[in-house]
Amino acid sequence: MTDHFEDPLQTFIAESRELLQQMEDALLEVEGNADDPETINAIFRAAHTIKGSAGLFSLDHIVAFTHVAESVLDRIRAHQLAFEPAFGALFLEVCDQLGALIDGLAAGEAPDDAISARSTALTARLQAVLDRGATPGAQSAGTDAAVAGNPAEHLMAAGADTVASGLWHVSMRPGADLLRNGMDPLSILNYLGTLGEIVSLETVIGGVPPLSALDPETCYLGFDLSFASQADAATVNGAFDFVREDSLVRIIPPYGPLDDYRALVRDLPDDKLLLGEMLVRCGSLTADELALALRTQEARAEACQITGELPPLIGEVLVEQQLVDAPLVDAALDHQQEARKARAGEPTLIRVDAAKLDQLINLVGELIIAGAGAQLVARRVKVPALVEATGVLSRLVEDVRDSALNLRMVQIGATFSRFRRVVRDVAAELGKDIQLDIRGGETELDKTVVEKIGDPLTHIVRNALDHGIEPADVRAARGKPRQGRLSLNAYHESGSIVIEVSDDGGGLRKERILQKAVERGLVGEGQVLSDKEIFGLVFEPGFSTAAQVSNLSGRGVGMDVVKRNILALRGTVDLDSVEGQGTTVRLRLPLTLAIIEGFLIGAGSASYVVPLEQVLECIELPEKDKPEQGASYLNLRGEVLPFVRLRDLFDIPGEAPRRENVVVVQYAGERAGLVVDQLFGEFQTVIKPLGKVFSHIRCIGGSTILGSGEVALILDVPGLVRQVTERQPVSRHLSSTLSAA
Repeated sequence: MTDHFEDPLQTFIAESRELLQQMEDALLEVEGNADDPETINAIFRAAHTIKGSAGLFSLDHIVAFTHVAESVLDRIRAHQLAFEPAFGALFLEVCDQLGALIDGLAAGEAPDDAISARSTALTARLQAVLDRGATPGAQSAGTDAAVAGNPAEHLMAAGADTVASGLWHVSMRPGADLLRNGMDPLSILNYLGTLGEIVSLETVIGGVPPLSALDPETCYLGFDLSFASQADAATVNGAFDFVREDSLVRIIPPYGPLDDYRALVRDLPDDKLLLGEMLVRCGSLTADELALALRTQEARAEACQITGELPPLIGEVLVEQQLVDAPLVDAALDHQQEARKARAGEPTLIRVDAAKLDQLINLVGELIIAGAGAQLVARRVKVPALVEATGVLSRLVEDVRDSALNLRMVQIGATFSRFRRVVRDVAAELGKDIQLDIRGGETELDKTVVEKIGDPLTHIVRNALDHGIEPADVRAARGKPRQGRLSLNAYHESGSIVIEVSDDGGGLRKERILQKAVERGLVGEGQVLSDKEIFGLVFEPGFSTAAQVSNLSGRGVGMDVVKRNILALRGTVDLDSVEGQGTTVRLRLPLTLAIIEGFLIGAGSASYVVPLEQVLECIELPEKDKPEQGASYLNLRGEVLPFVRLRDLFDIPGEAPRRENVVVVQYAGERAGLVVDQLFGEFQTVIKPLGKVFSHIRCIGGSTILGSGEVALILDVPGLVRQVTERQPVSRHLSSTLSAA
């Protein structure tokens, strides 16, 4: 590829990957509902778009492979082939192969022998499906004799599933290279004119680009036409023999199946066509018939003004005059309604390089720091106009920050949807029947977080499929449904996002985990652990209770990687399980890794930031809980609140002030107190990661720069809460004792 095509080629690669993901999602949907025409159409459109775009770049190996798959899908859409269960697995392989071809294109590599051989093998399997399906025109072979005879008799014989139109209808979407291959669509139209009379012709111009991008050698126009002819099916189909390979051609005979017309209506472009125009476009109505119906509607509307009745709709007039069948009118109205909904909810999207977005966030962060410095100077000089101006600037910077961060927020549903394929393939490999439930897919979080949780989630899901959910026979013996259930759920909680992976399998055996931990020396003999501590052992490196090693799991790697990756994102991972009922793995992650609302506090000469979403309240430390009393918990309205002094935690020198404050923080349902010297208030915090030299420091999650240029450390609230609560296992039943004291 020349440099001139480099940018469009990268766009093609990105769009193709999105289309392949949509195609895979639709294939997984259609396996459970093969009668849904919209899903079949979605699969066809994805393949057709990839093929058409690949042709623009002369990617012949992709075009040739996709063309056969597209042909099979077109037969399925036209009800000439039934979607069999085996087709789902076949087209998933096609989807994977297209992904491999696109990946090779992205890497700048030509397909190797293995990939080419796989393309050839899949093409042969697809061609075999085509060969045993209906041949073009076979569906209408028996129709021609009836058309040449008595149409009324044919309608009576055909029943209610046909359209009362004695015209042929042809829909053609020529390939982009049709003209380069020496074919001329106009010559086809001229030839059809010799077979009969072309009653109506509608030109499809949706694919025509702006004039500046127009290529005179590329065919952009399509057409829909209706014509009257006594020719047989073989003759009409023969007019398109030389263009079928690189064009999409659909032919419906006179009095053709109603389902074929419905399919044509569904495939019409969403370009705000009126009902009558849609029916003319799909060939079930002529322009003259539509004009007559409109005149009838207008006359009846004038009469209704006198009588006060509601005027008839054009669809009602068409059905009353027996010009169009009612089911076809309903199909056109449904398509019209869906197109309006799609336009109403369709966002305007612009592709932006992720690196440019990251650069914008970095610049916004520097702007926040500079704005804080300007505010500090304004307060120091005490010039009212300057203080007011910096206040306005601060509010605008905050708005810019929120808008910039929203650009990075993406829904987690796309990540969840990828696991449909994982669950399907792994369940098939294990011989299990497992249903995946997805909830909370609309929950948003930072794109950087989304990119980094894919591997941890995969480990957890595969572990649940392999170890958690039992085989169908075992489930039936235990009184459970034979089909297992795996659930993915996401929701917001206290400024964090919580992702839950739950299964209804056999659960974890605490005794088995504890026995393995004792054997490995992780736990002392006779040591008493809580359920949470026992379940936490499965995240230790190399820990596994699997009796056998499989291709999926059992080697003791995976869950420790999950914990390490989640901790690197300033998150936590917890596990709950009930033996015989199931297991839930719960991930808690920050919404963003870039800029947060913080609460600035001080201890000695040092400043610290606590994420504002995790701050519940601030209170003054009671006199009786001063250091000389040796207390490390206090009574907070009848509840036990363990606390830690930042001076003690970080060995800050100097005497504590006479008046100390407690910042009450909460994470994952646990609360703790941080005793500090000063409270400075809310602070826009730009998170700067710590270097590798400081990565071992506990309870610190990053740093930020204050307006004065000084560095403040960002406290790791999950780590602090965990350290305080583990160090002070004070039971809640002491609340009454503390209250009495």
